[in-house]
Amino acid sequence: MPGENLSRDEAHERAALLSVDGYEVVLDLRSAVGDSDEPVRTFGSRTTIRFRRTGEGTSTFVDLIAPSVTSVTLNGRALDPAVVFDGSRIAVDGLADENVLVVDARCAYSRTGEGMHRFVDPEDGEVYLYTQYEPADARRVYANFEQPDLKAPYRFSVTAPEGWTVWSNGAGEQDADGVWRFAETAPISTYITCVVAGPYHYVTDSYTRGELEIPLGAMCRKSLAKHFDADDVFLITKQGFDFFHDNFDYPYPFGKYDQAFVPEYNLGAMENPGMVTFREEYIYRGKVTQAAYESRANVILHEMAHMWFGDLVTMVWWDDLWLKESFADFMGSFVNAEATRFTNSWVTFANNRKSWAYRADQLPSTHPITADIRDLEDAKLNFDGITYAKGASVLKQLVAYAGRDAFLEGARRYFKRHAYGNTRLADLLTILEETSGRDMKAWAKSWLQTSGVNALTPAVTYDAEGRITELAVLQEGDELRPHRAAVGLYRLTGGELVRYARAEADITGIRTVVTELAGEEKPDLVLVNDDDLTYCKIRFDADSLATLRAHLGDITDPLARALCWSALWNLTRDGLMPARDFVSVVLAFAGRETDIGVLQMVHAWTRSAVTLYAAPEWREEGGRLLAEGGLRELRVAEPGSEHQLTWARFFAATAAADADFQLLEGLLDGTAKIDGLDVDQELRWALLSPLAAHGRADETRIGEELTRDDTATGKRHQTRLLASRPSAAVKAQAWAQVVESDVLSNALVEATIAGFTQPSQRALIAPYAEKYFASIERLWAERSIQIGMDVVRGLFPGLQDDEGTLAATDAWLAAHASAAPALRRLVLEARDDLARALRAQACDARAGR
Repeated sequence: MPGENLSRDEAHERAALLSVDGYEVVLDLRSAVGDSDEPVRTFGSRTTIRFRRTGEGTSTFVDLIAPSVTSVTLNGRALDPAVVFDGSRIAVDGLADENVLVVDARCAYSRTGEGMHRFVDPEDGEVYLYTQYEPADARRVYANFEQPDLKAPYRFSVTAPEGWTVWSNGAGEQDADGVWRFAETAPISTYITCVVAGPYHYVTDSYTRGELEIPLGAMCRKSLAKHFDADDVFLITKQGFDFFHDNFDYPYPFGKYDQAFVPEYNLGAMENPGMVTFREEYIYRGKVTQAAYESRANVILHEMAHMWFGDLVTMVWWDDLWLKESFADFMGSFVNAEATRFTNSWVTFANNRKSWAYRADQLPSTHPITADIRDLEDAKLNFDGITYAKGASVLKQLVAYAGRDAFLEGARRYFKRHAYGNTRLADLLTILEETSGRDMKAWAKSWLQTSGVNALTPAVTYDAEGRITELAVLQEGDELRPHRAAVGLYRLTGGELVRYARAEADITGIRTVVTELAGEEKPDLVLVNDDDLTYCKIRFDADSLATLRAHLGDITDPLARALCWSALWNLTRDGLMPARDFVSVVLAFAGRETDIGVLQMVHAWTRSAVTLYAAPEWREEGGRLLAEGGLRELRVAEPGSEHQLTWARFFAATAAADADFQLLEGLLDGTAKIDGLDVDQELRWALLSPLAAHGRADETRIGEELTRDDTATGKRHQTRLLASRPSAAVKAQAWAQVVESDVLSNALVEATIAGFTQPSQRALIAPYAEKYFASIERLWAERSIQIGMDVVRGLFPGLQDDEGTLAATDAWLAAHASAAPALRRLVLEARDDLARALRAQACDARAGR
């Protein structure tokens, strides 16, 4: 659609021309319920924008993506919609110094999670609405200037079906005419405005601190209410507010604080001020581990941090997206560790979030944390592991470099100096130089304005008595950076691998000697980046690697152990450690891992090791070893424990033999039992999944399970399992539903893709590799960017892991040099994953000779 992909240059030109005084948005959502004879179900949207011309020029454009526009009026002068509206922009000419623009439109309800998403609950038929805009989908709901630096106050008015409640960013109430009217907001950006409407289950509480009182609310669909632990959501919320008020010295600025858990959500959550939205999967329908609750708490705190980093102070353009996302990601773990029961959250960060960063930073699309974002498609793809997890890792390095007090004082000054405004990198660096006394420009050049990850390796020499004569840290990478890092020395003592010496040092250049450790006794393990102060890949000397192969489970410190797991996984991904060796370490020591989040991550890595990185000729044996190991650990796990549940899910995911399937069937029908294992509904779907993928559960059996769980979640599971069956006809139908049709919602597209791509069905889905390359450019042009991303990533033929697929990918890239840059980026990333897998398979094959 012309003009849908707003460029940075266009946004800068428009910001130089005008400033916005305010919006009044009137929505009529009564069409959300009942039958509709429209080809696309729509709702009424009337927007009044008051803005001033502050630069040279008399014309501009307003953003709006809508099926139709009824009228456009500028300063009382009617403009012909047929002339000025092209489907995504309204051309506006003849601007005065002060302007009032009124746009009446019919906007479309969404089924892709972008704009005004409409969901019908299959359990009770109730309809639920919510909005999701980032980076630029507010224009699907109302006409606006869709860029983050044109902030303005908003007044929303909403007419909704009878019996509904409506929420927005400001406090609201229903007037005598039945219209919901909301208080004017503070100046905010378009992408964080929000409307939530429907018969939601709503729970209230309040947070009080001195004279400050913040009304709290939490909501979900009525059919999920029985599972909703709002008390824990409020507990984490209050703990977060305590921390931020203690450390930011700037009271929460947006009045109330509602949190909505909504269906078919594309993201984890969104920081709409006063009206935060979350994916409803954070409401747990069955037993989950503490890692799940920690993850939810992290997201709650991440979004709350955005009230200051991102909402109060916002980046000028998406180049500086990290100014909000890196800070929020860092704060999620920081506050979790210091203010909640999840005191080991830095272990999760080291093992989970940084793994995401390491992967993203080694792709051909890697970019500096402060990225070059040319347009909205670039922006959409940069919500990635670099902007979030690497940025957060670098901020952790900054705290070590500048000091905690200087960092927090910098945040306080930043909020006060730039409240309700927009900033760039230089604005933050200026303040951090004030508070730390450090040269932040040099630090930023190394850490924020370059890409790639360094590897740090210890090089140790000893004297005749076995004492260290020199310990140096060797740094590799295209860009050598200053690292504030700790080096830990560990030795075996009474069957435990414990640290007996530690030194912090500034690692610079190719080789840095850590003089403080000279004279120490010879260690069994040298751990570079002990305590995870910096962002790097950890390497080992030969003696340390041998120690880990034999004693990883003997490391007593959970963070050190997590770092070693992560380092071994990076060695495997890099083709430096055979996949089968990684599997053997997992089978030897995963059963002793006490941190449940680390264990779940190790399980995911191990499955990937066998699926992607093992030599094809060893893959079947590797899968058998995983299933056997999983069952062994399941049987010895403490009955009723979260470890037992985690091993049950791992065993189900790796089951491959007839005896495995018989046990799963027995657990489902009650003829088999494992003491303490509660086979609740969510676990039932997990146990049924491999049976469907291996042809032991047909459509009727899957339908029976849906009858037991006829809910929105059950429908997603059913859709995934139906698509996973090993049948050519099933695969053809799944492909057609996703690629040739746009009938499925975003959640069901995701479920269908997950079912289609089964590692045990490589030969069955091989014919779709050619179809993939023939379809993706058309699909990218026709679908929304979110669905386009899901399909292009999810259906890439990575399971056809051979040189032929690599050549086909290269051929597509060569023949489509002018394809949309965002589409090419996705294909390039998938190609890199495939090439990495082939290198790792070659490493594993050499180990088997």
